[in-house]
Amino acid sequence: MTDRSPTEPTAAAPVARGSNQSGMRAHNERLVLSLVRQYGALAKSDIARMTGLSAQTVSVIMRALEQDGLLMRGEPQRGRIGQPSVPMSLAPDGAFFLGLKIGRRSADLILADFTGQLRAMKRRTYRYPTPNAVLGFLAETLPEIRAGMPSGTQDRISGMGVAMPFELWSWVQYIGAPQSAMDAWRSRDIAAELTEVVGLPVTIQNDATAACGAELVFGTSEKPNDFLYFYCGFFIGGGLVINGQLFTGRNGNAAGVGPMPVPGRDGRMRRLLTVASLSTLAGALESAGQPSDFLWENPEEWVLPPAILETWIEDAAQGLAAAILSASALVEPGAVLIDGWMPQSIRAALTERTRAVFHSLDLAGIEPPVIREGTVGAGARALGAAAIPLSQRYLLETGPMLTEG
Repeated sequence: MTDRSPTEPTAAAPVARGSNQSGMRAHNERLVLSLVRQYGALAKSDIARMTGLSAQTVSVIMRALEQDGLLMRGEPQRGRIGQPSVPMSLAPDGAFFLGLKIGRRSADLILADFTGQLRAMKRRTYRYPTPNAVLGFLAETLPEIRAGMPSGTQDRISGMGVAMPFELWSWVQYIGAPQSAMDAWRSRDIAAELTEVVGLPVTIQNDATAACGAELVFGTSEKPNDFLYFYCGFFIGGGLVINGQLFTGRNGNAAGVGPMPVPGRDGRMRRLLTVASLSTLAGALESAGQPSDFLWENPEEWVLPPAILETWIEDAAQGLAAAILSASALVEPGAVLIDGWMPQSIRAALTERTRAVFHSLDLAGIEPPVIREGTVGAGARALGAAAIPLSQRYLLETGPMLTEG
């Protein structure tokens, strides 16, 4: 790792190379957009130096992207010699993306712009998710979101990504839902039904994987090429980035950390999801005669009994530390990021305690990863869903564009 700013291009670093052949224009446009997204505003000379493309090729590409409304000009930067350079940055209204999070206690529909900024959000809570409830929520709220878009931009929505747990019918004993209601997810072609409502391409991804994708695409801190990501939702889930690319695995469930065996306080092995999930915190509240529904309504405003919160943080941190140790022995991630549907103060406390417990373990033969908070926050699953069509249409699908030199 270097100490340079993540928005500062480095001429000496190895860079993904472009092609000057006309048949590769689509690839080169994605390359330019990916670099501008990663580093911020860049001039044509910066792009040419970083990619190896000719100045003429870069000029043609950036002019086309500007004409398409995807890039916009900044103020000319005057140097000591030569013509002033004009930095180009992403145009927020250049494209829009819908993200639908289907959770076990709530659904969120968001509209994100080309820079990843949230433009609109609708939320609905429920006792448990059913296809009809989700489709009804989408049909009701999508017209409101479209109506609130800037004039003339409604046709710039490029698609919708969906972040949802896979095999919802397999977890009825944990969420208190009737098996018959959850079995509807087995027989319904939810992607086709969502596509019919939206009228745009729809792609479904595991919810924790999507949250990791949000950190990869929109995260605000510098990340190593390989990192492990934990997201604390109703169940804890995870994601894995290898060589700068989201690794989804054979069935799209890679880094599904919930089933990982970890030791409890009594030394007996149990699944990570039984100690580090918010459902466990909700259960502790209910056992103490306290309401828990507020956990799913607003992830920013929680008032919790200190003893219950501290116990959950301690148990979750113990489980996370053990899971990180196992993962570190297998894939050697450079960093571990902890995020979730929770207030930032609780996320910080959980991360700090996890770090302390991890470094108290026997780390012989282990290269300890950096353990820190994620940067996207509670909305990572919905924003990660919106990142799916963005990545599919506008970003490179290969690994990192810049690697450490």
